[in-house]
Amino acid sequence: MSDRPEDVDAAFHAIIADLEREGLGADITADEPTGEVPTVVDPGEVTTGEPTAPIQAWRGHETDWDWSWGSDDEHYVPPEPPPLPRLRPMTVLALLLVVVGVLLLVAPGLIGLDPLIATPISLLALVCGFGLLFLRIRRTPPDADHDHGAQI
Repeated sequence: MSDRPEDVDAAFHAIIADLEREGLGADITADEPTGEVPTVVDPGEVTTGEPTAPIQAWRGHETDWDWSWGSDDEHYVPPEPPPLPRLRPMTVLALLLVVVGVLLLVAPGLIGLDPLIATPISLLALVCGFGLLFLRIRRTPPDADHDHGAQI
């Protein structure tokens, strides 16, 4: 034997009627085809017609958003970045080898070399230049003593 009532629809309508008598859902209205705005006169009574009180804005604020509140005067201005460090002689040599390698690979005729001779020279210059740049990469931060916060 089950605990469910015989007529589920009748039991549901009885629950809804009890809730409406207590005033639950009095401020929620169905879509009105007449275009009139429903107003709440009494917590248990809903009528249609002209609203008697101004409708509050979203989330209970009575004022609209003023876009001048977020003025440009109060934005974050980051400090000037530190100057780039000077390039060391080995770094300059590595960059020069990369540039010469690309130049010999793309246009060997500019310095009068045959492409058959310039291609291996350019590949060797590129490998040496990138190898020097790779070997010059620092493995630790430059000033490991200072805490700069989170770093990416």
